[in-house]
Amino acid sequence: MPSVLARYKSVSKAFVYALAIEYCGHDEVAKAIGVEPSGDSFNSIRLKVDNRPFNPMVNAGAIACTGLIFSKDPDGALERIRQVLGEFAGRELALDEAVYQSESRTGDRNRAIAWLLRNNGVLKGDVDASLDVYFRQCALLTNARDLSIMGATLANNGVNPLTGRRVVTSLTAARVLSIMVSSGMYDYSGEWIYRIGLPAKSGVGGGITAALPAQLGLGTYSPRLDPLGNSVRGLKVCEEISSQFSLHVLQRQGDVRSVIAAKYDLSRVKSHRDRREADQELLMNFGETAQVTELTGAINVISCDFVCRQLMNDTKREIEVLDFRRVSEISKAAAKLLRRLFEDFTACGTRVVLTGLKDNSFCEQTLMNAFGEDLRNELRRFETLTDGVAWAEDQLVFRRGGFTRLSAQIDFAEQPLLAGLSGEQIRGLEDLVHKEECLGGKKIIETGQAADSVFFLTKGMVSVVLDSGVRIATLDAGTCFGEFALISQDEKRSANVVSDSPCQYFKLSVDAVHALNDEAPEVVQIMLKNLAALLAKRLRQANTKIDALTN
Repeated sequence: MPSVLARYKSVSKAFVYALAIEYCGHDEVAKAIGVEPSGDSFNSIRLKVDNRPFNPMVNAGAIACTGLIFSKDPDGALERIRQVLGEFAGRELALDEAVYQSESRTGDRNRAIAWLLRNNGVLKGDVDASLDVYFRQCALLTNARDLSIMGATLANNGVNPLTGRRVVTSLTAARVLSIMVSSGMYDYSGEWIYRIGLPAKSGVGGGITAALPAQLGLGTYSPRLDPLGNSVRGLKVCEEISSQFSLHVLQRQGDVRSVIAAKYDLSRVKSHRDRREADQELLMNFGETAQVTELTGAINVISCDFVCRQLMNDTKREIEVLDFRRVSEISKAAAKLLRRLFEDFTACGTRVVLTGLKDNSFCEQTLMNAFGEDLRNELRRFETLTDGVAWAEDQLVFRRGGFTRLSAQIDFAEQPLLAGLSGEQIRGLEDLVHKEECLGGKKIIETGQAADSVFFLTKGMVSVVLDSGVRIATLDAGTCFGEFALISQDEKRSANVVSDSPCQYFKLSVDAVHALNDEAPEVVQIMLKNLAALLAKRLRQANTKIDALTN
């Protein structure tokens, strides 16, 4: 149970080894300690032929690890060990004085090992003082929860998942896990990895910590031991959990194809930009020349290779949009592959757009470091996918003679909501509307206001923005907004409309529409028919987007 305190004992070896690598350097540790299974018991008084301990998980290797740390910081070695192991656990660890006294009193075999290491030049300095630190580290108190968090920290590339603090580098975590696979469970290590399949370390205090890289940490505590020094119940629990949840590290069911969450072109899925009919027609006809690929999860070199092959196998495109907003991390090797891909795209005239990268995030830094200055200058980057897709749409439309510039003036009569009205009916409406102008940044409609008017945008661009700051639509000149006022009387506005540039628009009040319905009901009927057509079109577009994102 998590509340039961356990002696750290041999479980500490894995984490002190990690500290030794970080504090003393990998090369220095490798000179003193090997990485091979010993074939002997954990407390064997025997070294490799080159006079190094076989690995850091047996007593000789663990004493050597502590000795390396002690030799660099004799006065602060114990506190350094306690602090770092506490960072692995996510809390400060206490020392059991009685256990320490017992370890020291009965530790003659470890003293023999220590003096053997000293005789072979592995252990330097004050042997008794160094060994005293080792006895104390074995008397630190943990519980099953601590052991699970410590395993999870190794599984999480050295970052404690609860505190978010990096304890060791990802390479150090990988090296520790590697030794845990081959030597972490004493002479049961081969059987353990065969049956349970998790990097793990046990201790004669009854604890076991295990880790499944990138997924979980597991901790158990039960003091009854088998002849090899492993917890009897701990082994059973770990085997049952591994079997029930298919946790064996070599029994992975991941599919590299899952790294692509969605892939579609701009003829199927549009941005939140509401464009004129002519521009929408251009996108429908030429949108397939711009593709969006939404990525997800952790991208390594294998999954990135799949992405690259998928993108290069498609037909030649003008624009390729890659979205990273759901990517948790990307390896340096994967970033190098993407660089080659983007260089090939640039060479054949395809413009690459990156979206969803946050400034100074791990993914952003990894990608930008791999790309180099020249390639970075060739890429377009947007914080959101919507902005990136809107820019790609603008490019496609503009290259084919479309795209309403912000300074362009659109006639009132060109509004889709007024399609089918005669010239005389249009002139009658012009007598009812109020022409207004504003600079960029003005809030034209505010959430909670009465829905009492319809707006016809004839110049500039506006955005529909929620109070949370999320932009849900952008409208060009030649479109209308606030049109739900025609069908939802006495309702309140559910979003803000803000001008993105200097704008001109015509405002038609609902009261004027009611009066017009009494005098010329056919005009109102045509407007309502056009509104129904616009809403039906938006629904079709939404269905198309849902279909593209779920297939």
